[in-house]
Amino acid sequence: MGSIADASGADFLRLENLDVDIPPDEAAVLRTQRAAVTDADNSYLPFVGQRRLRDLAAQHVSQVSGVAYSGERNCVISAGGLSGILNVLLATVDVGDEVIVTDPTYAGLINRIRLAGAVPTFASFQFTSGGRWKLNRDAMRRQVSEKTRAMLLMSPSMPSGACFDAEDWDVIAELCVAGDLLLILDSAMDRLVFDNRPVLHPAALAGMAPRTITVGSSAKELRMIGWRVGWIVAPEEFMPDIVAVSLANVVVPVGIAQDAVATALESSYASIGGYVSELQRRRDTVMAQLEGLPFGAPDGGWSLLLRVSDFGIDGETMSRRLLDQGVCATAMTGWGTTHGEQYIRFVFANEPVARLELLGARVRQALSI
Repeated sequence: MGSIADASGADFLRLENLDVDIPPDEAAVLRTQRAAVTDADNSYLPFVGQRRLRDLAAQHVSQVSGVAYSGERNCVISAGGLSGILNVLLATVDVGDEVIVTDPTYAGLINRIRLAGAVPTFASFQFTSGGRWKLNRDAMRRQVSEKTRAMLLMSPSMPSGACFDAEDWDVIAELCVAGDLLLILDSAMDRLVFDNRPVLHPAALAGMAPRTITVGSSAKELRMIGWRVGWIVAPEEFMPDIVAVSLANVVVPVGIAQDAVATALESSYASIGGYVSELQRRRDTVMAQLEGLPFGAPDGGWSLLLRVSDFGIDGETMSRRLLDQGVCATAMTGWGTTHGEQYIRFVFANEPVARLELLGARVRQALSI
């Protein structure tokens, strides 16, 4: 969809891709510029990532989770969050193992499970038109089998924006401990939560610290997509295998990006509030534009789903219709079983409120209502 919009030269509402038009913190940009002419940053070393970034990433996960981690013993830097996810999967699951994800979930996570030789199984969210997505806890329980090795979860989840509440995490922890399961937490958007929701991290729950691996990223919380830097924070027993896989797969992100991300991460606690407020304004604008239509209200994140199957079409058909109305948006085919091809996704992080206010009329025209 992005390629179609780029090639057209038309002024589309760009709601198709997980991009953001809010720039990174200025100090991070300046540090990147300095790194480009600094010899020490023009290096592969250290292979596990620069020490300052490892320390700050471990400190950040410690602060969010309440579990103490060390940059030296518990952290390795990856070439983006998804590279980190793949490295963790390759280091921890075997061919034929089952990994539980939510339905819907980001297709890139589903496909990395498959790339590691494992099998994704789906625990469905419950959809309520105009309301919040909620985890179907019974569906989560039903997915645990003798073949289950891990859960791979996000909160806020992509693409729905659903957040797990404290009771959800209690159920997840109960299942992980009882089944001796690993929890791989994609924490790319942990702090991007709306309506004053708390930031919840499961590692501090009973029995979870030894089995929780957190994978973070500079892309969404720090708005540094192009830097391609992520981090893996894990119990020490997992680190040798994770490091071994990381050295065989990409090695480490570019040196000129790492300390800039460290700078952004260190300053993010002061700046993230205004950023989240702006994302919430954009979410609220899109929800107002779609009032009366069957959308799921996101608790956080960058995107919102509209269920177009209510109008007798699938997401791909709606995506083509929206192009004719000047809107570029992505169908959710392959992003779930219960919640997949019936939906289309609108990313609200990459357009300002004034342009998002154009969305409602165009969507209704595409639906011919």
